[in-house]
Formats: sequence, structure tokens, C-alpha cells
Amino acid sequence: MTTLALYLRLEAKPGKEQDVETLLKDARSAVMKEPETKAWFALRLGPSTFAIFDAFSDEQGREAHLNGAFAAALTAKAPELFANALEIVRVDVVADKLSP
Repeated sequence: MTTLALYLRLEAKPGKEQDVETLLKDARSAVMKEPETKAWFALRLGPSTFAIFDAFSDEQGREAHLNGAFAAALTAKAPELFANALEIVRVDVVADKLSP
């Protein structure tokens, strides 16, 4: 079972919405190389609002993701793309259902 997760809400700067969507779509290949990331979702919540939700079996997996290639790219692009500061919320998973 996944026990830990991360949640990040992102607000694109005006005119940067497509760049954010592209960044998130392109991130999938980097995240696929992280065996300890059990679930990863890049979401569009509205015209300029996005979110990322990912889940892990343990703290080691969560830390590996936070130190991975996509996290580095996201941090580097943040000042250019986002109206808000990156606020990564560490959460506990109460229950899950993931397909094998």
C-alpha cells in the first residue's frame, strides 16, 4: 500500500498556461524512471491552475522523487512559469486503490 504522498498546487503566470501544461506532460518520462514513485498525476484544475499528486510506499521513495530530475526541472522553471511560490505539501495516504 502507498502510505505517503505529495501534493502541489500550481498557478501559471498569465500567458504561461501552455508552457506549464507542456512541462507537466514532458515530466512523465522522467517520473517513469522512478521505480519508487507508485502513482503520479499531473492535473489541470482550471484555466491557469494545475496540481501534481504523487504517492509512495515509504519515505525513501518520496525523498528520491523530491531529489529527482523532474523536481529539479520544476524548481528551475518555477520563477518563469508560476505566479505562486512552490509549496510542496507532504501528506499521509489513508487508503488507496492502485492497479498492478
